[in-house]
Amino acid sequence: MSAMALALVLSVFSAVAYAAAAVAQERLAARSPGSGVLRLLGSAAWWVAVALNATGALLHVVALNYGPLTVVQPLGALTLVAAVPLGARIAGRRVSAAEWRGTALTLAGLAAVLVTASGPAPDDVLSVPEALGVAGVTAVLIGSLARPGARPGLRHATASGIASGVASALTQTVTVAATDRSGPVLDVQVIAVALLVAALATGGLLLSQAGYRGGLGAPLAMVTLANPVAAAVIGLSLLGERLQGGPAGVLLALAGAALAAWGVVLLARTAPRQAPAPATEPEAALTALPRAEPSLVPRQPQPDPGHLTPL
Repeated sequence: MSAMALALVLSVFSAVAYAAAAVAQERLAARSPGSGVLRLLGSAAWWVAVALNATGALLHVVALNYGPLTVVQPLGALTLVAAVPLGARIAGRRVSAAEWRGTALTLAGLAAVLVTASGPAPDDVLSVPEALGVAGVTAVLIGSLARPGARPGLRHATASGIASGVASALTQTVTVAATDRSGPVLDVQVIAVALLVAALATGGLLLSQAGYRGGLGAPLAMVTLANPVAAAVIGLSLLGERLQGGPAGVLLALAGAALAAWGVVLLARTAPRQAPAPATEPEAALTALPRAEPSLVPRQPQPDPGHLTPL
């Protein structure tokens, strides 16, 4: 099996693990939408989601060691494609025709991107100043998106996608630098960038959990779109990666990206809304009480205080 084929297989399995983690996080957010960090730490479902995310991240790291960032990262959109039937299966419903159309559009767009993005494994890595600069810009973007305001779920999901995409780019730096035999494995560059990856990965996980309070479809779509965009910007601008095919390849990649984006948007629009949360026991008890029916006996007229009968 070639290095590119191995990267593709690992990316698919990584997307499936991430999809299972997203479904687990969404169900946890639906059951306890106001849970804080401490309450999450005491939830077994949260740790299952963490384990699934860790598995997906490990497979993603190995895939980055065999394929370029511009190929591995767009395959993250398969997370949404896998999450749609998985979420429907767990919810006990069938996938709609519109959801299948969105899945087909996403896969077609990804195929067009892969044709132009396929290339050799990366050799260049970010330096420590470049990694710190990227992390600083990312922190500013995440801070602006995480502020209170309208549509918090979509903004938190966008911030999560950016954090995950940047963490993937920095992970590529760690893997390439750690496997380089010319220097020590635990040098300053590897340690510093590894700490940034851990911080961004943790922040992205918590931001996605906050985003899933509004459901699974739209937040996961925003994570899926923001993740490869952030990683591609770093790969094309700082890591020397290029699209193949010249101007025609660039146009094909843009058309494929637009088609995949439309498929993701269609999946988000057709995602079923969450059912309202069940009433608590006190509310249910109050609702079950019989209402007082109005009396059918006419009331006796009350004497007017202004017209009292004299003694």
